Amino acid sequence: MTEITLLDGGMGQELVHRAGDKATPLWGTQVMIDHPGMVEAVHRDYFAAGATIATTNTYAIFRDRLDGTPYESRFAELNDAAMAEARAAAADFDGARVAGGIGPIKASYRPDLHPDYDTAIKIYREKAQLTAPLSDLILCETVVSVLHARSVLDAALETGLPVWVALSVDDQDGTRLRSGEPLADVLPYVGKAAALLINCSSPEAIKPALDILKTAGLPFGAYANGFEKITQEFLEDKPTVDALNARQDLTPAAYADHVMGWIDQGATIVGGCCEVGPAHIKEIAKRLRAAGHTIV
Repeated sequence: MTEITLLDGGMGQELVHRAGDKATPLWGTQVMIDHPGMVEAVHRDYFAAGATIATTNTYAIFRDRLDGTPYESRFAELNDAAMAEARAAAADFDGARVAGGIGPIKASYRPDLHPDYDTAIKIYREKAQLTAPLSDLILCETVVSVLHARSVLDAALETGLPVWVALSVDDQDGTRLRSGEPLADVLPYVGKAAALLINCSSPEAIKPALDILKTAGLPFGAYANGFEKITQEFLEDKPTVDALNARQDLTPAAYADHVMGWIDQGATIVGGCCEVGPAHIKEIAKRLRAAGHTIV
């Protein structure tokens, strides 16, 4: 029927769960440091479940996030390590691709902390150029404002690689970015993206968001998170993920129901974000095959 690209699921939360360590503001970066090889193992599990793209564990590796930690001089080293683990996993799966992940500057869900365009593009440019050599595409994740979208996309396009932009919307109103701006306001600035996605939002908010994305005329899709809600505690300075709780109702079957609905809307790129694990991706792959779709 349709060719569907199946992304992996969440990396940071999966690492935290597997490690069992006390959460730190460095999130999955800390786990990667303390448990070498665990990132590659997670990538492998997602590929084995049916994913065709590994998103690298580079989301939160920024100089500002490392400032004041013992790792502030290891920005490039940590980014390279995450890239290498993804590439090593992909080497053993035919057709597997690696998406170089670029998260937000300073913090997730905080458009108020995002720097001005000229400052931001310099930061994103360094990150994109460092990530590009081992990437098949660049994935700009959890983009929460028009300014964020403009700066990260413009920087990533300089690599010459395809760039996918994943926007995060209000959990109660999927027609708005987390900044409060209408989602439609970002569309005039992202026409050079290779694909548009919705990520790290509640599954229920994604349907109205996709109705807006499809008007851009680009490939589109979504990968939701499994949090109960984004708490006020998580929006404080240097938060830890134990300020967030996972939904108990979002089983692999329940999540796959949402995903198949997005495909009915025309989505051709799907996967999972935080709290969506290999079991969820395996169920999605099973549903896609049963429906006659080809996973690419």
